[in-house]
Amino acid sequence: MDLPVEKWKFYVSQKWASLQPSLRKKLSQTTSLGDTFSLSLTLFQREDEEYLSDLSRYYGVAKDAKRALACKEEGNGRFRKKDYRAAAVLYSRALSHTEAGSPEMAVCYANRSAALFHLGQFEVCLEDIRRAEEGACPDRVWPKILLRKAECLSSLGRFQEAANVLASVEGSMSAEERPGAAGSQQDLLGRLQQLKIRSREQSTGSASQPNGRSRPQQAPPEPWKGNRRISCASSSVSLAVSPCKGRHLAASKDILPGEILVREEAFVSVLRPGEGLLLRGSAGAALDGELANQDLSCHHCLKALLAPLPCRGCSYAKYCSTACAQRAWESYHGRECSLGGLLLPLGVFCHLALRAVLLAGFAQVHRLVKESHAGARALAEAPGPGTVKEGDPASIPGCDAEGHYGSSYRTTFGLLTHAEKHSPELRFLCGLSVAGLCKALGALDLQAVMAGKEASGSQEGPTAAGAPLGLGLLGEAILRHMLQLPCNAQAVAALSVSGSEEGPVVGSEEVSLATALFPVLSLLNHSCDPNTSVAFSGRTVEVRASRPIPCGQEILHCYGPHRCRMRASERRERLLSQYFFECRCPSCTEELDPGSLRGDPLAQQSPFCCPACHLPMKGQGQLRCSSGSCGTQLPDEAFQAQLRDLQRLTRKALALLEQGEAVKSVELLGRCQAEAKKFLSPTHLLSGEIEDHMAQAHVSLGRWREAAGHLRRSIRVVEAHYGPSSRELGQELFKLAQVLFNGCAVSEALEAIGKAEALLVLHSGSRSAQVQELREMKACLEDLLRGDSLAAAAATS
Repeated sequence: MDLPVEKWKFYVSQKWASLQPSLRKKLSQTTSLGDTFSLSLTLFQREDEEYLSDLSRYYGVAKDAKRALACKEEGNGRFRKKDYRAAAVLYSRALSHTEAGSPEMAVCYANRSAALFHLGQFEVCLEDIRRAEEGACPDRVWPKILLRKAECLSSLGRFQEAANVLASVEGSMSAEERPGAAGSQQDLLGRLQQLKIRSREQSTGSASQPNGRSRPQQAPPEPWKGNRRISCASSSVSLAVSPCKGRHLAASKDILPGEILVREEAFVSVLRPGEGLLLRGSAGAALDGELANQDLSCHHCLKALLAPLPCRGCSYAKYCSTACAQRAWESYHGRECSLGGLLLPLGVFCHLALRAVLLAGFAQVHRLVKESHAGARALAEAPGPGTVKEGDPASIPGCDAEGHYGSSYRTTFGLLTHAEKHSPELRFLCGLSVAGLCKALGALDLQAVMAGKEASGSQEGPTAAGAPLGLGLLGEAILRHMLQLPCNAQAVAALSVSGSEEGPVVGSEEVSLATALFPVLSLLNHSCDPNTSVAFSGRTVEVRASRPIPCGQEILHCYGPHRCRMRASERRERLLSQYFFECRCPSCTEELDPGSLRGDPLAQQSPFCCPACHLPMKGQGQLRCSSGSCGTQLPDEAFQAQLRDLQRLTRKALALLEQGEAVKSVELLGRCQAEAKKFLSPTHLLSGEIEDHMAQAHVSLGRWREAAGHLRRSIRVVEAHYGPSSRELGQELFKLAQVLFNGCAVSEALEAIGKAEALLVLHSGSRSAQVQELREMKACLEDLLRGDSLAAAAATS
C-alpha cells in the first residue's frame, strides 16, 4: 500500500530485467540521488507513460454524474433496508461526484441527513439539512426536510426552535392542499401534528434531557513543559549523538510512567486508501457501501468522519469541515488535484514525498538540494572522519547553529535515505515512479505546481537529462523523500469500532490510518522491549513513558517487531531487511544467548500441547511430548493442519454471530473450545480469540455473567502473551468493564474499570475517549452505590 500497486511494480520489474547489463550496473552503482533521477527520467519512455496513464484511469478520481446517480440509488436501496450506515457512506460517495452548488448535491445532502437522523446523529444531521437549504433542493422535498429538522431540534432539547420550524412547515402547506392530499402528504400532516403535540408537551414540562447520546466531557489538558532545544519534546529529555547510535533522545531526569515525552504534529501525512479501492479500482469500489480509510477520516487532519465534505475538484479527497478543505487546497491539494488518479497507483510513499516538497515550496527545496550537493562534495574531499562530535548538540545534523532541533522541512530533508543500502531494484522502482510523476508535473505549469512566482527564478537551463532545472531539483527532492520513508515513515494508527456502535459492548481494533513523517519522533531508536508507548490523535502523536526511565537512559520506541509478538531471530531478520541494522537491544541479546536464564519467551512455550497428556510439545519438525514418560511424537505439520481447521471453524462461528445467529454461534464456538483444548497451549492466541468471540455471542443474548467469564479467560491469554502493562490488555479490560457495567455487577465493574483506566491512561492519556467513558461508568456506579446507601439508611432510621 505504501509502495506502488502490484501492476506498476511488476511492469517496472520487467523493464529492469530488459535493461542492458551495462545500464543495470550503472544504476546499481549509482547512489547519487541526482544521477539516479536523471537516469530514470532518461529511461522513462512513451510506452511507460501510456501504461501509467491507463493505471491512472483505472483509479480515476474525476467527478462523474453517472457514478453519482448510481451511488445515490444504491444508497436509497440500503436506506429502504434500514442499513443506514451503508446508506450514509453511499450518499457521501454520491456527493463526491456531484458538482458544487448543483441541485444533485442538495438532494444528496438531504438524503444523507435522513440516514444520519436514523443513526441518532442529530447535530450532524442538522448540518446536512443546512447545506441542503443552501443548495437548490427541489420544492417537493422541503416539507420532509423541515419536519426532520424539527425532530432533530426536539431530540436535542431545542424546543422553541423546533416550534418555529413546525410553524414554517404548517404555513407552507396551504389549506386548499389539505382536504385532497395524497397518501404521502397525509403522512406528512400526521407527523406534523404529532410533532406539534410532542413539542408543546416537552417545552411546557420540566427541563428535559436531549435524547441523543451525550459525548464524554474532555478532561483538561495534561501538564506539559516544552524543551527549549527540541521542538515538540518535553523538558525531561535531551538530544544526543554518538557514532554507534546516531541521533537519539535520552532522559535528562528521572521519568515516571505515563509522562508525555514527545507531542508532535506530523510535518506531512497522507491517508492510506482502502484495500478495496486499490484492488478493484474506482468503479469497482464505489458501490459496495463498505467503510474504508478514504471514507472514515478527514484527508487533511485525519479526524474521524461521519458526514464528509467533498473536494471541489476531485471525487477522492474528503474533509471534516470547510476550513480543512480550504487549508488542504491552499497548502497542497490544489496542485495534487490536477494529477487525477496518478498518485493512487504510485503509492503512499510517492504521494507523501510529493506533498512534502509542495508544503516546503520550491525556494526551500532548491536551497536544501544545493546545500546537500555542497555537503557531499565537502565530505568527499575531507581527508579524515566527519565532524560530528559525541555529546555536542550543535554538530547534530538537523540542528541550527544554536543546537536547536525543530519539527520542520529542514529536519525532514536531513533524515537518512540509506540509498546505498536499498536494493537497486527498489531504487529503480522509486526512480521510475518519480520520473513518471515529474513527467505529469512537467506537462502542467511547473510554476503553478510549485507555488507560482518563487519557482520562476530556478527553471532556466536544462539538466543532464534534458529536463528543466526546476523539474530536476524537484525530482531529486521527491526521490530523496521516497527513499527516506521505508526507514523513517510512521504508520498513524487509530482505534476502529468492530461490530455495532449501538451495542452495549463496543469492540475496537487498531487500524493503520495514514503514513506520516514526524521529524522528532524519528529521533527515537528501536528496542524490541521499548520503554515508551505511542498513541495518535489525528495528525498528532504522543510518546509516553511506559515504565520508569532513570536519568541518562535512552528513550526507546518499537518499530514494529516486539518481543511479545515475534521470536528474536524473526525480529532481527525483519529489522535488518527494512531498517538496515542488527538489533542488539537487551531482549535480542538475552533471548539469543544459549546460556541466558531468560531465553526466548516464545520458544520456551510451545504453541501445541500433547493430545495424550496435555503437556507442552517440544522440538522442530517432529515434535515430542515434554514428559519423559509419555513418549508421544507427532509431526509439526499435523498440528499446523489442525490449527488451520480450527481457524476456519472459528471464522464460520464469527460469521454466524455477525448474521445475528448468536445461539448457533455459541454452539459452534463450544466445539472450537473443545478442539482447542485437545492440542493448543492454554495461552495460544487463538484460544483467547475463541473466548473473546464467546463473550460477544453471550452479550448479544444478554447473558452478562457468562460473557464476563469468557472475557476473563481471554484476558489471561492476552496478559500471558503481551504482558501485564500492555495496551492490548487495557483494551480487553475495557470490554470487561463494559460487560460488568451492563450486567450491574457493581463491585466487579468498579474493579475492572480501575484496572482498565490505569492501563489506558498509561498508553493513551486521560483525554482519550475510552478513558472518559470509563470515568462516566465509574461515576454512574458510584452514584448508584450512594443511592443504595441512602435508601438503606432511610430504611433503618
